[in-house]
Amino acid sequence: MNRTIIQSSNAPAAVGPYSQAVRVGHFVYTSGQLGLDPQTGKLAEGIEAQTHQVMANVAAVLDAAGTSMENVVKTTIFLADMQDFATVNGIYAQSFSGEPPARSTVQVAALPLGGLVEIEAVAVTTE
Repeated sequence: MNRTIIQSSNAPAAVGPYSQAVRVGHFVYTSGQLGLDPQTGKLAEGIEAQTHQVMANVAAVLDAAGTSMENVVKTTIFLADMQDFATVNGIYAQSFSGEPPARSTVQVAALPLGGLVEIEAVAVTTE
């Protein structure tokens, strides 16, 4: 299996023993991204700011892998509180032009570092 580890300085460093993303063939699998500012390492304040930061972090990792949000085929959203679903949905939708990817959304008991939202993605590359 030919796999490439993806690392972007434009997204937060991993907070554990994992890679930001792994590319295998024409697929890129991102790790879950939190609303961490890559410059400060701190969580953005509130669900809206965290969701915007999460989407920026996912986009940065995909860019480092040679792909983009337009090539995302599946995402998973993890929410600390399902009451935030509508807010996250509205911000998430802004990141995709045309038809959005397949998606699952689940509420979890807690997220790392006290995050409110985490999103992981699977994308394809054209290379």
